[in-house]
Amino acid sequence: MKILKFEIAFLALIAAFSCKEVKKETNEAKEEVEEFMEEAKAEMNEEVTTIKFMMEPKSDSEVKGEVTFTEEDGKVSMTANLTGLSEGEHAIHIHQTADCSSADGTSTGGHWNPTNEPHGKWGAAEGYHKGDIGNFTADADGTANVEFSTDEWCIGCGDENKDILGKGVIVHQGVDDFTSQPSGAAGARISCAGIIE
Repeated sequence: MKILKFEIAFLALIAAFSCKEVKKETNEAKEEVEEFMEEAKAEMNEEVTTIKFMMEPKSDSEVKGEVTFTEEDGKVSMTANLTGLSEGEHAIHIHQTADCSSADGTSTGGHWNPTNEPHGKWGAAEGYHKGDIGNFTADADGTANVEFSTDEWCIGCGDENKDILGKGVIVHQGVDDFTSQPSGAAGARISCAGIIE
């Protein structure tokens, strides 16, 4: 009888110990799942939006290329790779609409200027358009790479003062002088693309 009681007590001790181990393993598994969920949430909050489109020649030019806009951590970066340019400086701007239907690119309207500022160099205290990207230099072979980044744009956020969707990108034959109103006297529109998602 004593042996039976001892065996029962021993089995109860083993069962209690096993339950503690199972509970410990369950808690560890639960912590791992919670950690995984937190990491997944953080990754979702760091979503990256990218749109790419092709520039098409306008005004009897041969200027074309690819433009990429990427939004990450509240900042939009633009990269343009262009060919067919004449050597030297050219202007690039974001214009009001994504309509590149006209032969001279004028269907895109004027510079994108949702805050009704005067035209100027990006960041100027006197004011500047949200589309006033500025000038870039083409090599002797007619190629150019343009990079620009700002937290004053967004892609598809719905804020009319920041959202670049539905706008047009225009490359000009000439240089933006940053003073002539309303467009910087940058000359003919030689390449165009619409920013469409």
